Amino acid sequence: MQFGGNADPGESRAMFDACRDAGIDHFDTAHVYTDGRSETLLGQMIGADRADLLIATKAGYTGGAGAANIRAQFDLSRRRLGLDTVDVLYLHRFDPQTDLAETMECFAALLEAGQIRYVGLSNFAAWQVMKAQAIAARAGIATAILQPMYNLVKRQAEVEILPMCADQGIAVAPYSPLGGGLLTGKYSGPDGAGRLSEDKRYAARYGLGWMHDAAAALLEVARETGVAPATLAVAWVAAHETAPTPIISARGAAQLAPSLAALNFGMTPALYARLAALSPAPPPATDRIEEQT
Repeated sequence: MQFGGNADPGESRAMFDACRDAGIDHFDTAHVYTDGRSETLLGQMIGADRADLLIATKAGYTGGAGAANIRAQFDLSRRRLGLDTVDVLYLHRFDPQTDLAETMECFAALLEAGQIRYVGLSNFAAWQVMKAQAIAARAGIATAILQPMYNLVKRQAEVEILPMCADQGIAVAPYSPLGGGLLTGKYSGPDGAGRLSEDKRYAARYGLGWMHDAAAALLEVARETGVAPATLAVAWVAAHETAPTPIISARGAAQLAPSLAALNFGMTPALYARLAALSPAPPPATDRIEEQT
């Protein structure tokens, strides 16, 4: 998401190389990221590694989920990436104005044509995913992967999304494991700069006082354990019992390093529970709490 924006071409390449050196083979972008520069830069990096990589992009964040818009955006994405086939194509967000049958038939046609390998959904509620699943089944396809928001202070996915995906065999690649940078500790001082101070959407998303209290408590745990707070935050997401694979992001290789370190961090059950206790767990999906185990 940062390629060609906050990360210039040199930093973008350095992050790509650092990820490859760490064994990462899944790279996620979108039609709307940095006005297309993200896809273009990523396409220039894939090179000889193509056979070893899983490349994902997204369409439909703007313009709706109609077939014509999905195809137009995806065709442009493929040109930017320099790929005939993209491994995963996500519908970037739910579009209540478009019949999902049209969208799923479009995805089915792209699969049939060999232009994509897997269908993904992003920013969908659980009921929207299951609606898409039912409609997709009629087209002979299924959702393979879901991309929800999930981190230590955004835990709604625990209620229905993560259990649903486990039940349906849908892979989960949650985004924002660092909470827009909140969980890195960089906002603990008066001069903290980043998305929360630069983007009104992120400022609102992470504007509640208890979220900043949780981030401060995470920083204390990080100091106590000698582990970067970003490492703890990413590793906590990955340690959920449904085994999600968090999407990491940064403005440069140095900023990315603590997130990459989560790959080899041993999250113990005790530490996982301690970190979980820093933020309120969302209420269950049913009011029959006497039946919860």
